[in-house]
Amino acid sequence: MDWVPIFISAKLAAITTIVLVVVTAPLACFFAYSRFPGKSLCEAFINLPLVLPPTVLGFYLLYAMNPNGLLGRIWEWLTGGRLVFSFSGIVLASMVYSLPFAYQPLKAAFIKVDKRLIESAYVLGLSPISTFFRVIIPNSVSGFVASAILVFVHTLGEFGVILMVGGSIPGRTKVVSIAIYEAVETLRYREAVMMSAILIPICYCVLLIVNLISMNKNHGT
Repeated sequence: MDWVPIFISAKLAAITTIVLVVVTAPLACFFAYSRFPGKSLCEAFINLPLVLPPTVLGFYLLYAMNPNGLLGRIWEWLTGGRLVFSFSGIVLASMVYSLPFAYQPLKAAFIKVDKRLIESAYVLGLSPISTFFRVIIPNSVSGFVASAILVFVHTLGEFGVILMVGGSIPGRTKVVSIAIYEAVETLRYREAVMMSAILIPICYCVLLIVNLISMNKNHGT
Protein backbone atom coordinates (compact mmCIF):
# COMPACT_ATOMS: atom_id res chain seq x y z
CA MET A 1 0.00 0.00 0.00
CA ASP A 2 1.20 3.51 -0.89
CA TRP A 3 1.48 5.65 2.25
CA VAL A 4 2.31 8.88 0.41
CA PRO A 5 -1.34 9.98 -0.13
CA ILE A 6 -2.00 9.52 3.60
CA PHE A 7 1.05 11.61 4.45
CA ILE A 8 -0.02 14.34 2.01
CA SER A 9 -3.54 14.37 3.49
CA ALA A 10 -2.18 14.64 7.03
CA LYS A 11 0.21 17.41 5.99
CA LEU A 12 -2.57 19.25 4.16
CA ALA A 13 -4.95 18.94 7.11
CA ALA A 14 -2.34 20.13 9.61
CA ILE A 15 -1.27 23.18 7.60
CA THR A 16 -4.84 24.12 6.70
CA THR A 17 -5.94 23.83 10.32
CA ILE A 18 -3.14 25.95 11.77
CA VAL A 19 -3.32 28.70 9.17
CA LEU A 20 -7.12 28.82 8.92
CA VAL A 21 -7.78 28.96 12.67
CA VAL A 22 -5.23 31.74 13.11
CA VAL A 23 -6.62 33.74 10.17
CA THR A 24 -10.28 33.14 11.04
CA ALA A 25 -10.07 34.04 14.75
CA PRO A 26 -9.91 37.84 14.25
CA LEU A 27 -12.63 37.62 11.59
CA ALA A 28 -14.94 35.64 13.87
CA CYS A 29 -14.23 38.02 16.74
CA PHE A 30 -15.12 41.02 14.58
CA PHE A 31 -18.45 39.54 13.53
CA ALA A 32 -19.21 38.33 17.07
CA TYR A 33 -19.00 41.80 18.61
CA SER A 34 -19.90 44.17 15.79
CA ARG A 35 -23.12 45.34 14.20
CA PHE A 36 -23.25 46.99 10.78
CA PRO A 37 -25.49 47.09 7.71
CA GLY A 38 -24.96 44.07 5.50
CA LYS A 39 -23.57 41.86 8.26
CA SER A 40 -25.93 39.01 7.35
CA LEU A 41 -24.88 39.24 3.70
CA CYS A 42 -21.21 39.03 4.66
CA GLU A 43 -21.77 36.04 6.96
CA ALA A 44 -23.79 34.27 4.28
CA PHE A 45 -20.83 34.68 1.94
CA ILE A 46 -18.45 33.26 4.55
CA ASN A 47 -20.73 30.23 5.05
CA LEU A 48 -21.37 29.73 1.32
CA PRO A 49 -18.98 26.72 1.05
CA LEU A 50 -21.35 24.82 3.36
CA VAL A 51 -24.07 24.68 0.69
CA LEU A 52 -22.11 24.93 -2.56
CA PRO A 53 -21.36 21.61 -4.29
CA PRO A 54 -17.60 20.96 -3.99
CA THR A 55 -17.24 20.75 -7.78
CA VAL A 56 -18.86 24.17 -8.22
CA LEU A 57 -16.59 25.74 -5.61
CA GLY A 58 -13.63 23.89 -7.08
CA PHE A 59 -14.43 25.16 -10.58
CA TYR A 60 -14.49 28.80 -9.51
CA LEU A 61 -11.32 28.36 -7.49
CA LEU A 62 -9.69 26.74 -10.53
CA TYR A 63 -10.81 29.67 -12.66
CA ALA A 64 -9.34 32.19 -10.19
CA MET A 65 -6.14 30.25 -9.55
CA ASN A 66 -5.16 29.35 -13.12
CA PRO A 67 -2.24 31.33 -14.64
CA ASN A 68 -4.68 33.75 -16.31
CA GLY A 69 -6.82 34.23 -13.19
CA LEU A 70 -6.37 36.93 -10.58
CA LEU A 71 -5.04 34.67 -7.82
CA GLY A 72 -2.91 32.74 -10.29
CA ARG A 73 -1.27 35.89 -11.66
CA ILE A 74 -0.60 37.27 -8.17
CA TRP A 75 0.91 33.98 -7.04
CA GLU A 76 3.10 33.69 -10.13
CA TRP A 77 4.29 37.28 -9.64
CA LEU A 78 5.16 36.59 -5.99
CA THR A 79 6.70 33.13 -6.30
CA GLY A 80 7.35 32.51 -9.97
CA GLY A 81 5.38 29.25 -9.83
CA ARG A 82 1.88 28.13 -10.66
CA LEU A 83 -0.85 27.86 -8.06
CA VAL A 84 -3.03 25.24 -9.74
CA PHE A 85 -1.95 21.61 -9.52
CA SER A 86 0.40 22.40 -6.65
CA PHE A 87 0.38 21.68 -2.94
CA SER A 88 0.08 25.39 -2.17
CA GLY A 89 -2.97 25.49 -4.40
CA ILE A 90 -4.78 22.71 -2.57
CA VAL A 91 -3.91 24.36 0.77
CA LEU A 92 -5.58 27.57 -0.38
CA ALA A 93 -8.56 25.64 -1.77
CA SER A 94 -8.90 23.71 1.50
CA MET A 95 -8.86 26.93 3.48
CA VAL A 96 -11.71 28.36 1.41
CA TYR A 97 -13.69 25.11 1.58
CA SER A 98 -13.23 24.69 5.34
CA LEU A 99 -13.70 28.36 6.28
CA PRO A 100 -17.21 27.89 7.75
CA PHE A 101 -16.01 24.99 9.90
CA ALA A 102 -13.40 27.25 11.47
CA TYR A 103 -15.60 30.33 11.65
CA GLN A 104 -18.76 29.04 13.32
CA PRO A 105 -17.25 27.40 16.46
CA LEU A 106 -14.99 30.41 17.02
CA LYS A 107 -17.81 32.92 16.70
CA ALA A 108 -20.03 30.86 19.03
CA ALA A 109 -17.23 30.71 21.62
CA PHE A 110 -16.57 34.44 21.41
CA ILE A 111 -20.25 35.26 21.88
CA LYS A 112 -20.30 33.18 25.08
CA VAL A 113 -17.48 35.18 26.69
CA ASP A 114 -18.83 37.21 29.60
CA LYS A 115 -19.25 40.78 28.36
CA ARG A 116 -18.35 42.06 31.82
CA LEU A 117 -14.82 40.69 31.40
CA ILE A 118 -14.41 42.60 28.16
CA GLU A 119 -15.83 45.79 29.64
CA SER A 120 -13.53 45.46 32.65
CA ALA A 121 -10.55 45.08 30.33
CA TYR A 122 -11.45 48.29 28.54
CA VAL A 123 -11.93 50.09 31.88
CA LEU A 124 -8.45 48.97 32.93
CA GLY A 125 -7.06 50.52 29.77
CA LEU A 126 -6.46 47.49 27.58
CA SER A 127 -6.66 48.08 23.84
CA PRO A 128 -9.01 45.96 21.68
CA ILE A 129 -6.03 43.90 20.47
CA SER A 130 -4.74 43.32 24.01
CA THR A 131 -8.26 42.42 25.14
CA PHE A 132 -8.51 39.91 22.32
CA PHE A 133 -5.28 38.14 23.29
CA ARG A 134 -5.48 38.47 27.09
CA VAL A 135 -9.22 38.11 27.75
CA ILE A 136 -11.18 36.73 24.80
CA ILE A 137 -8.80 33.98 23.65
CA PRO A 138 -8.16 32.49 27.13
CA ASN A 139 -11.92 32.29 27.66
CA SER A 140 -12.59 30.72 24.25
CA VAL A 141 -10.26 27.72 24.30
CA SER A 142 -13.08 25.24 23.67
CA GLY A 143 -14.05 27.15 20.53
CA PHE A 144 -10.48 27.01 19.22
CA VAL A 145 -10.31 23.28 19.91
CA ALA A 146 -13.65 22.60 18.21
CA SER A 147 -12.67 24.77 15.26
CA ALA A 148 -9.31 23.02 14.82
CA ILE A 149 -10.83 19.56 15.08
CA LEU A 150 -13.61 20.27 12.57
CA VAL A 151 -11.20 21.77 10.06
CA PHE A 152 -8.69 18.93 10.44
CA VAL A 153 -11.23 16.14 10.01
CA HIS A 154 -13.05 17.96 7.22
CA THR A 155 -9.81 18.47 5.32
CA LEU A 156 -8.86 14.81 5.65
CA GLY A 157 -12.02 13.85 3.77
CA GLU A 158 -11.89 16.47 1.02
CA PHE A 159 -12.29 15.17 -2.50
CA GLY A 160 -14.08 17.32 -5.10
CA VAL A 161 -12.39 20.65 -4.45
CA ILE A 162 -8.94 19.06 -4.22
CA LEU A 163 -9.47 17.09 -7.43
CA MET A 164 -10.58 20.19 -9.34
CA VAL A 165 -7.75 22.44 -8.14
CA GLY A 166 -4.90 19.97 -7.63
CA GLY A 167 -5.71 17.04 -9.85
CA SER A 168 -4.13 13.74 -8.88
CA ILE A 169 -0.38 14.25 -9.06
CA PRO A 170 1.42 11.46 -7.14
CA GLY A 171 3.59 12.81 -4.35
CA ARG A 172 2.21 16.36 -4.69
CA THR A 173 -1.59 16.65 -4.77
CA LYS A 174 -2.84 13.07 -4.64
CA VAL A 175 -4.54 12.91 -1.23
CA VAL A 176 -5.94 9.80 0.39
CA SER A 177 -9.56 10.41 -0.67
CA ILE A 178 -8.49 10.57 -4.32
CA ALA A 179 -6.25 7.52 -3.86
CA ILE A 180 -9.20 5.56 -2.44
CA TYR A 181 -11.41 6.61 -5.36
CA GLU A 182 -8.77 5.60 -7.91
CA ALA A 183 -8.19 2.28 -6.14
CA VAL A 184 -11.91 1.45 -6.31
CA GLU A 185 -12.09 2.62 -9.93
CA THR A 186 -9.28 0.23 -10.89
CA LEU A 187 -10.74 -2.64 -8.81
CA ARG A 188 -7.95 -2.53 -6.22
CA TYR A 189 -10.42 -3.09 -3.42
CA ARG A 190 -7.92 -4.42 -0.88
CA GLU A 191 -5.88 -1.21 -1.10
CA ALA A 192 -9.03 0.91 -0.84
CA VAL A 193 -10.15 -1.02 2.25
CA MET A 194 -6.76 -0.59 3.94
CA MET A 195 -6.61 3.17 3.30
CA SER A 196 -10.20 3.62 4.43
CA ALA A 197 -9.55 1.59 7.55
CA ILE A 198 -6.63 3.84 8.47
CA LEU A 199 -8.81 6.94 8.40
CA ILE A 200 -11.40 5.54 10.81
CA PRO A 201 -9.15 5.29 13.91
CA ILE A 202 -7.55 8.65 13.08
CA CYS A 203 -10.92 10.39 13.03
CA TYR A 204 -12.02 8.47 16.11
CA CYS A 205 -8.91 9.50 18.06
CA VAL A 206 -9.41 13.12 17.07
CA LEU A 207 -12.99 13.07 18.35
CA LEU A 208 -11.84 11.28 21.51
CA ILE A 209 -9.36 14.09 22.17
CA VAL A 210 -12.17 16.62 21.81
CA ASN A 211 -14.30 14.75 24.33
CA LEU A 212 -11.43 14.49 26.81
CA ILE A 213 -10.68 18.19 26.55
CA SER A 214 -14.36 19.03 27.01
CA MET A 215 -14.61 16.76 30.06
CA ASN A 216 -11.51 18.30 31.64
CA LYS A 217 -12.85 21.78 30.98
CA ASN A 218 -16.20 20.93 32.60
CA HIS A 219 -14.48 19.40 35.63
CA GLY A 220 -12.30 22.49 35.93
CA THR A 221 -15.31 24.73 36.06
